[in-house]
Amino acid sequence: MGNCVENEGLSIFVVIVWLGLNVFLFWWYYLVYDVPPKFFYTRVLLGRALALARAPAACLNFNCMLILLPVCRNLLSFLRGSSACCSTRVRRQLDRNLTFHKMVAWMIALHTAIHTIAHLFNVEWSVEARVEEKGTLAAVLSSLGDNPNESYVNFFRKTIGNPVGGLYVAFTYLAGLTGVIITLALILIITSSTKTIRRSYFEVFWYTHHLFVIFFIGLVIHGAGRIVRGQTAESLAEHNPEICYKNFTHWGKKGSCPIPQFSGNPPMTWKWVVGPMFLYLCERLVRFWRSQQKVVITKVVIHPFKTIELQMMKKGFKMEVGQYIFVKCPAVSKLEWHPFTLTSAPEEDYFSIHVRIVGDWTEGLFNACGCDKQEFQEAWKLPKIAVDGPFGTASEDVFSYETVMLVGAGIGVTPFASVLKSVWYKYCHDAINLKLKKIYFYWLCRDTHAFEWFADLLQSLEAQMQERNNAEFLSYNIYLTGWDESQATHFAVHHEEEKDVITGLKQKTLYGRPNWENEFKTIAGKHPGSRIGVFLCGPEGLADTLNKQSISNSEADPRGVHFIFNKENF
Repeated sequence: MGNCVENEGLSIFVVIVWLGLNVFLFWWYYLVYDVPPKFFYTRVLLGRALALARAPAACLNFNCMLILLPVCRNLLSFLRGSSACCSTRVRRQLDRNLTFHKMVAWMIALHTAIHTIAHLFNVEWSVEARVEEKGTLAAVLSSLGDNPNESYVNFFRKTIGNPVGGLYVAFTYLAGLTGVIITLALILIITSSTKTIRRSYFEVFWYTHHLFVIFFIGLVIHGAGRIVRGQTAESLAEHNPEICYKNFTHWGKKGSCPIPQFSGNPPMTWKWVVGPMFLYLCERLVRFWRSQQKVVITKVVIHPFKTIELQMMKKGFKMEVGQYIFVKCPAVSKLEWHPFTLTSAPEEDYFSIHVRIVGDWTEGLFNACGCDKQEFQEAWKLPKIAVDGPFGTASEDVFSYETVMLVGAGIGVTPFASVLKSVWYKYCHDAINLKLKKIYFYWLCRDTHAFEWFADLLQSLEAQMQERNNAEFLSYNIYLTGWDESQATHFAVHHEEEKDVITGLKQKTLYGRPNWENEFKTIAGKHPGSRIGVFLCGPEGLADTLNKQSISNSEADPRGVHFIFNKENF
């Protein structure tokens, strides 16, 4: 449909360019090692496995250069807020940083597999060539370097057969040992990054992900052993391998081809990754500096549905709507940082987060704040908190549209608390210059208790809009997705009352799930020719649904209605 370019176009362009560069690098370096005479004799020993090992190595260098950039949060926030990077389309791509990070990680895994398998064949054939019967070209090439004034082409210098020879290479050669280490590190990083592990065992994900330090150290020194060797330029000038290989038994004799000389390829990986590694080091230094700044917990509020609110203050802290921070509580863990969306508005003199108690770390924070005790907790007894951020998200762009749809699922409503609070403050101070004219707000939640902490905000905003004779500014729909027949009967009895029995709002709570196709068509009909921002903080399944609806309900005509889909990622 028409808005496919708007919602997915630049992403598809970025992916195509990235995939294209991977294909180009693979093809280019495959030819570099499979065609030129420099590696003619290396190919005699290793065959096509040489090029099949070196081509993915080039792609690994390229992708390892990229993998750290999407997680340089301070850099992305700077680019997002800079005038040089103010395009909405570009900002939306920056918001997909973690998606790109995961794609690059899977590409690294793919090329690592190809590189490793090819080198297994290379090692096997190199070891076999050293113990091969004399009289063959491979045996002669493997013996080069055994005598003075000769340089070797076969990196394996022992005369040990397989499988012992292969194990000897894997655990005594620098290339073999670092290869084993970085492959194991990569396997642990990827397997612990699945959604199940991240949700249920975040600590496992957190600690294993920091194996990237070992991975990059191993990667940089992996090629220092120079086991891939080719004929030197000086040797090629006097020894043409495509001719001389036929008379290999006469090499070095008068009137015949001189003995070929070889040298190892210098390590190149560091040239690819030194820049991103430096940027990431600066990123971590900035995070460390910010984490040392004093944070004061001014208030702890216990909400229903296992949710607590932390209100905090920090000197020089400035935020925008929908941003998020990373929080560390040394009393719970001295190393772990966890992301939380800010639920306060920029206009408030504090910043706040809502934490749902769902795991060991959040349970520890709950107890450290004294929420498990009945008595009042003194302020000085509250735990020390370190904060890194704030960092930008898609929700920052809410005020760039005249019409927006805000969709939150469960605790995913938190970024919109900040947005709605900011709207309320702006209206309290006469929002004459506010571009945003209409908000459609949807909250999907399983349990009635989850509404309670958010209801006061909606009631305040509802009252403010009516007082300003602008009740149409905010249309909200709260959907209860987990309910039984007895609840439904109770709610039906009270349906005619002025206010909803759950939230206390004039808008009645709905049951089940929205018919998104009808919702989009209705909104499109009310706002022809508009660019409507669709903002979601919720599960992937809902993201796919809203993205498809955004595309299918956007018109091909540039002057028609266009839905712009944005999703929170952190």
